[in-house]
Amino acid sequence: MSHDLFEAARGAMAFAHAPYSKFPVGAAIRAEDGKVYTGANIENLSFPQGWCAEPTAISHMIMAGAKKIVEMAVIAEKLPLCPPCGGCRQKIAEFASKETRIYLCDETGVKKTMTMDEMLPFSFETEILG
Repeated sequence: MSHDLFEAARGAMAFAHAPYSKFPVGAAIRAEDGKVYTGANIENLSFPQGWCAEPTAISHMIMAGAKKIVEMAVIAEKLPLCPPCGGCRQKIAEFASKETRIYLCDETGVKKTMTMDEMLPFSFETEILG
């Protein structure tokens, strides 16, 4: 099941707009509705106004009416097994459970699977604000 997310993330990476870093990234989410939502990083000259692939995919998911990430794949063209950055980890945690699977990929497929809790063990949680 994770292979289709890899394929979707790799396909999304082709749409990256990374003229400054030359570091294309793609992400694919399977949401609770069973659908796959994708995103790529989109850079902007007025740093740090660009955004990463993961929040692009989250935005597509939210705009389609889904609210929960079940699993996610991430791939970067120049860095095998590229994990989401710190800011993206927190953004993902907002829509994921501690058990949500995150797949880190290279050009051939999924090479490492982590849970959200392993990826961000001390995430800032809304319950803390309660």
